[in-house]
Amino acid sequence: MRFSRAIVRLPAESFAQGLTRAALGPADLARMRAQHAAYVDALRAAGLEVQQLDAAPQYPDAHFVEDVAVVTPELAVIARPGAAPRRGEELLMEPVLAAHRLLARIQEPGTLEGGDVLPIGKRCFIGVTARTNEAGARQLETILAAHGYRCVLIPVAHTLHLKSDLNAVSDESVVVTPALAGHAALADYEKIVVQPDEAYAANVLRVNDRLLMPHGFPRLRDKLHAAGVAVLELDMSEARKMDGGLTCLSLRF
Repeated sequence: MRFSRAIVRLPAESFAQGLTRAALGPADLARMRAQHAAYVDALRAAGLEVQQLDAAPQYPDAHFVEDVAVVTPELAVIARPGAAPRRGEELLMEPVLAAHRLLARIQEPGTLEGGDVLPIGKRCFIGVTARTNEAGARQLETILAAHGYRCVLIPVAHTLHLKSDLNAVSDESVVVTPALAGHAALADYEKIVVQPDEAYAANVLRVNDRLLMPHGFPRLRDKLHAAGVAVLELDMSEARKMDGGLTCLSLRF
């Protein structure tokens, strides 16, 4: 899938008050905004037109825009975040996406966050996690099946989101942590397995002809280079402190 547009949101002054399970020290606003700007520059360098939304200080996690929607070439599905403090973020995104796509919505009792959804071609992997329940995953499966997608639900209990452990490098290959590397649903893919002490680096982001990855994970970088993948490393230290990663920071379509 090639992308031409991305939507991002400027981190708010309240961003360090967001939800996090990490114990990596306090997050720094100036550094976060500088890293976010570098991320936006990387998207533009990959050929995307970037729409940057204003900060939403009432929602400290709102710059993690991927969690509030799933966008495919056919439609945009407005999510229902599993984290109660984040509910309402999706309402801010709804009119933005309505300008680009027909909309569908995840309904109660379903919960769904975009960090648990990985489309690769017409196959879509959906993580069932603490943030995305089976009801929400099944709703998304039904919505996407009408457009020819085949969905696979993957229970994930050990981490926040599916994309913490699994992301596409191409239509035929994935970066994956050891926890999911043996999953039967991935049998058809070439797997680049991240070492346990570099697990954060599994959150890579394919953007057209290049792959964005977090800086500071040399073994994964070397594996990707050996596979002939064009890699751009970005400093993600502040997003990481808030349980965020590269995929979280944009909606691409």
